Amino acid sequence: MTAEIRKTLLNIETTLIEGGRAAPQPLKLITAAAVLKNPWAGRGYVDDLKPEIHAVAPILGELLTNMVIEAAGGGSKVEAYGKAAVVGLDGDIEHASALIHTLRFGNHYRSAVGAKSYLAFTNTRGPANAPIMIPLMDKNDEGRRSHYLTIQFAIPDAPAADEIVVALGASIGGRPHHRIGDRYQDLKDLGHDVSNPAAV
Repeated sequence: MTAEIRKTLLNIETTLIEGGRAAPQPLKLITAAAVLKNPWAGRGYVDDLKPEIHAVAPILGELLTNMVIEAAGGGSKVEAYGKAAVVGLDGDIEHASALIHTLRFGNHYRSAVGAKSYLAFTNTRGPANAPIMIPLMDKNDEGRRSHYLTIQFAIPDAPAADEIVVALGASIGGRPHHRIGDRYQDLKDLGHDVSNPAAV
């Protein structure tokens, strides 16, 4: 079995003005997505998802990572990253989760951009043109709030009921004019430790 990919999508959004002010550095958001046949579609409840995960996830991870890196101009340019999957209405949420929550998918991206933090994610079910949300965070610093971003998009004809949309997101830059501080200042103000932020 291999990935049966119907189409791919690459989108680049550049924000030059935010809040009525020119951005000191334009924010560039990059989305790479693949629409593929759900490898478990029409099979009823499948207990062991591993064979399809091993066959399909690495192909998607490599393909989408290469699309992002080419659009960004290199892995070092990517500052924040995330991932998402939306399964069509005939599929299980577990099918969306299966293809993105495996190191066989995510490690392609982590390695290419030199990341340390985990990949923020969403995994949902929906019809064609469903909103697809990719939350982003700094690839090396989970507390850097300037890079808490969300990419939102939709594909008019996907996912079909027997398809899955899998996507990666990236940013070059953070929110223009960010001014809410970072997580570490909150911890300092509250007298909490970074390893126990809620002090429980």
